[in-house]
Amino acid sequence: MMAFRGQRPAQSEQMCDAAAAVVAARQGMEQPLTAVAEAFEELARGMEADGGELRLAPFGDTCALVSVLFNSLGIAFKFAESEYVTKVNDLIGASREYATLNDILDKDVENDSVKKQGSHSRNLRRVRLGLGLIKALFEQFLATEGGSLYDAATTAYGQVCAPFHSWAIRKAVGAGMYTLPSREQLIMRLNETDCSVQKEMRRYIDASSPIIVYIDNLFLSRNIVLDW
Repeated sequence: MMAFRGQRPAQSEQMCDAAAAVVAARQGMEQPLTAVAEAFEELARGMEADGGELRLAPFGDTCALVSVLFNSLGIAFKFAESEYVTKVNDLIGASREYATLNDILDKDVENDSVKKQGSHSRNLRRVRLGLGLIKALFEQFLATEGGSLYDAATTAYGQVCAPFHSWAIRKAVGAGMYTLPSREQLIMRLNETDCSVQKEMRRYIDASSPIIVYIDNLFLSRNIVLDW
């Protein structure tokens, strides 16, 4: 197999396998929101069963499902979907070498590469922002019954991602927000009803919250400030 420039063949194989895992995760999801909510509930139960430790392989597989939620938001969130999928691919590939999220933080701290472009820890941070963006969007969606998806998405982006993006990116995202589907169109794309979508969004919010907090604490416990 031909390797990408600057990559060893084994690394290329890992990337291809990880990308295939993301594609497979997104197939056959008749109700993607329900599937994602269920997966995060299972992930949270697994973390509890492992004594509060989060294993990397199931984490990567679960996060891969979230990409379909970004996709349902249309072109406005293509920037987020593309970056998110790339980072998840990396973590899925890394699960061959590292058992837990703690392990990748420990290794990157040892190598002084936590914030280095392309490091597993940096990619974990970006995936966590993706999870938080969807969570915040759902919270805004539920808080403004009958409100526009534009308002919910704009507020969520401003809370979660905008502080870490350049002015140019923020401007491009702002312009893209006008292409968002309507509230009703989103519900239809998720194959939910007005009632069921609220239930499933709450399930995702509740199940993803401890995962997000856990990831944040992995950095904070190592005195790594979350300002990047």
